[in-house]
Amino acid sequence: MNSGAAISQADWQLLLSRNQSKAAELFGRPEAEQRRMGYFDTLHEICQQPWTWLRTCALMVESSESLQQILKEARSITLTGSGSSQYAAECVQFMLRDSVGLPITSAGGGDLLMYGGKALPAERPGLMISLARSGDSPESRGAIELLLETEPKIHHLVLTCNENGSLTKPWRNPERVHVVTLPRETNDQSLVMTSSFTNLLLAARFVGMLDKLDAYQQLCTKLSDLAKDVITTNFDALANFAGTSCERAVFLGSGSQFAAAREGALKMLEMTAGRVTTMSETYLGFRHGPISYVQDKTLVICFLSSDSMLRAYELDLLQELDRKNLGLAKLLVGDKIPQRAVREQDLAIECAGLAEMGDEDAATMDVVVAQLLGFFRCLKKGLRPDSPSQDGVIQRVVQRFPLHTPS
Repeated sequence: MNSGAAISQADWQLLLSRNQSKAAELFGRPEAEQRRMGYFDTLHEICQQPWTWLRTCALMVESSESLQQILKEARSITLTGSGSSQYAAECVQFMLRDSVGLPITSAGGGDLLMYGGKALPAERPGLMISLARSGDSPESRGAIELLLETEPKIHHLVLTCNENGSLTKPWRNPERVHVVTLPRETNDQSLVMTSSFTNLLLAARFVGMLDKLDAYQQLCTKLSDLAKDVITTNFDALANFAGTSCERAVFLGSGSQFAAAREGALKMLEMTAGRVTTMSETYLGFRHGPISYVQDKTLVICFLSSDSMLRAYELDLLQELDRKNLGLAKLLVGDKIPQRAVREQDLAIECAGLAEMGDEDAATMDVVVAQLLGFFRCLKKGLRPDSPSQDGVIQRVVQRFPLHTPS
C-alpha cells in the first residue's frame, strides 16, 4: 500500500469500503443515519488512526528541542494517566526502559492523589509524563497540583488531546509544567478512547527517541502502513468473529502487550456496557487460577510476542487450552502465527513485519484489533458504540468527585 503520508482520510475510507463489505455498509450510510445509529464517531476514530499517527509524529518532531531540555536534568521518569490513559502509560514504560537509561515507572492518577511522592521513584530531579485525552478528569489536574506543591524537584510534561482541557490552562508554577497538545482529531468524541489512546502512546514513545528523529518517523510510518493493511484485510473477518455468541472475553499478553491486553479488556467491557464480562492476564499468570474464567462462551484474545522464548511460553498455554477444549474460540494477533495454534473456529490476524519493530511497539497494533473487536461486538449487542452506556453509568469524562488532602 502507499505510505500513509500520501493518502487522505476520505481516500482511506473509500479504499477500505472497496475491500471490505462491512465497511461499505457502515460508511455507505449518510452521516445523519450513522449518527442516529450511534456509531459515527467511534468508527471514524478507530479508522482514522493510521493517518493521525503521522500528524502526531510530525508534531512531536517539531517539539524535539524543547523536550530535550526538559529531559536533560531528569534522573527518573514516571508515566501516569487514569483509565485507558494509564494503560497507555504502562505500554510505554517498557519502550522507554530500553532507550532512556533512567529508572522508569508508571503510576495511576489515583495512586498519585492518594500517595503523592511515595508513588514516584526515589531519584530526583524527576520528570512526570501525564497522558490525558480530555484532561478534565478529576485526577488529571489534581495529581499535578499536588506534586507541584509537595515535590519541588519533579517537573511535568503533559501530553493531551484537548486544547481546551483543564491541563492546558495556566499553571501556578508554569516553569515546571510543559504542555504538548496533540492534533485536534485525536480528541475522540466517542465515549471510549481509541485514536486518543494510540496517539498518546506514540507521543510518549517519542521521549525515548529524541535523538533519533529519522527512526521515530520511520517507526510511525511503518505502524501507519501496517495498521492500514491489518484493517483493510481483516475488517470483515473481525466483524464476523465478533458475531459469535460470546458472553466473556479474556485478553492475554506479555510485557507491554499485557498493558495492551488490559486496554483491550476495558474496550470490550465499555463498548458492551458490561454485557460481555472481561479480564486480562499474562500467559504464565493465567494458569494460576484465572484459567477457570474460560467457559464455553468465552473468547480468548491472544497478543503474541515475537520473542522466541516468550512465544514458546505463550504457545504452551494455548496448546493447553486447546487440549482441554476450553473456550469458544481464540483470536490470535501477531507476526508469523504458527498454523498449529489456529483451530477451525479461531481467527488469526497476521501483522507482517511487526516482529522487526519488536514487542514494545506491537502493543499499538494489538490495541487497534481490540478496538475493532469491541466495536463490532457492541453493534451485535444492539448498542450504540458512541454511547453504549445507556443508563449513564459511565461517561466520556469521569464526573467530578472531592479531592482530599492529608490531615
